[in-house]
Amino acid sequence: MTTVAAPTEVLLPTAEGLRPHRLREPVRWPAPTGPIRSRHAFAAAHVVPRALGENIPGAPADLDWEATLAARHRIWASGLGVAEVMDTAQRGMGLDWPTAAELARRSAAEARAVGGEIASGAGTDHLDPGAVEPGRAGLAQVLAAYREQLEVIEGTGATPILMASRALVVAARDAEDYAEIYGALLREVQRPVILHWLGDVFDPALRGYWGSEDVAAATDVFLAILREHAPRVAGVKVSLLDQQHEVALRAQLPDGVRLYTGDDFHYPDLIVGDDDGHSDALLGVFAAIHPAASAALQALDRGDRAEAHAVLTSTVELGRHLFAAPTSHYKTGIAFLSWLNGHQDGFAMVGGMHGHRSVPHLARLLVLADRAGLLVDPGLAAHRMTRYLEVHGAVS
Repeated sequence: MTTVAAPTEVLLPTAEGLRPHRLREPVRWPAPTGPIRSRHAFAAAHVVPRALGENIPGAPADLDWEATLAARHRIWASGLGVAEVMDTAQRGMGLDWPTAAELARRSAAEARAVGGEIASGAGTDHLDPGAVEPGRAGLAQVLAAYREQLEVIEGTGATPILMASRALVVAARDAEDYAEIYGALLREVQRPVILHWLGDVFDPALRGYWGSEDVAAATDVFLAILREHAPRVAGVKVSLLDQQHEVALRAQLPDGVRLYTGDDFHYPDLIVGDDDGHSDALLGVFAAIHPAASAALQALDRGDRAEAHAVLTSTVELGRHLFAAPTSHYKTGIAFLSWLNGHQDGFAMVGGMHGHRSVPHLARLLVLADRAGLLVDPGLAAHRMTRYLEVHGAVS
């Protein structure tokens, strides 16, 4: 990587009051010259609202399609695949299913146009968990909801990702009910899918998924489903933020089933791996760090584990800040960084989620993004940060 000279300074709020922060020179991360071979990696992309849209809590999402799709093209240009309409895109937190379906269709068409890889989420988020009864009737509702979304996603040509279902948590009485629903879906899919195990640190409504709050017991259920239906499973995305559990699970997967890490805290060790194995990647944090992630994967292609680990590690402090509790609000930081970098005209999110992080949190985000070399234009970032602080009364 190389840098270009354009240092600048911005006044930021800290615990000790306003302090100047001098931004580093921007980093020019290397673009890949061909497909990345060493790892299979997806970045889960965020969505950009239309500036004059009615993007308030409870309203249908109104997207800026040009800016939203441009974010996908930047990911493809870095050599990564796009994970579409996932939780990073605010599924269940502002992005309604009709808009998600349209986004899945549009993104898949863009992927075909540029030869980009895409996998898209199919879930049950158009089904209100509050309207679901435990037992057979509720399970039938969940299965029908999954089938409806799967039909759309499979129709786009994207690899389907079976997302975890809040409604299934309500309907399922035990582990057998999870095995029944996933078994039915996996017998019907047109192509191998990715299963997503999203932990309750990301979504408290998913506590007890796979029929148990005990992770070991839940893992046994998960593995039993995978072993029975392995030919229909391309991979599993595991988002539990538990490195030891992921490594142990990875060793038990059926042959041919990839483990895509969803651990936005420990991804350097998991992706680089060791002589016993590694994880592939499907990460929300990659939406923020994809230039650096690409550089790390290119290093792995050259066989340079040390360089790859060093590059990824240089982004970890930023990633941990983005995903700080409440972890589900990490999307706010990703949108803010996109705005700082000039990739969207305003700092706004569907469902009004741009208000879900504090001013000090976002000021710290700028500092960490700067340290990681992920500010495209420090002068623009400083200008936008100052204007943001002025609007919020943090500077005069």
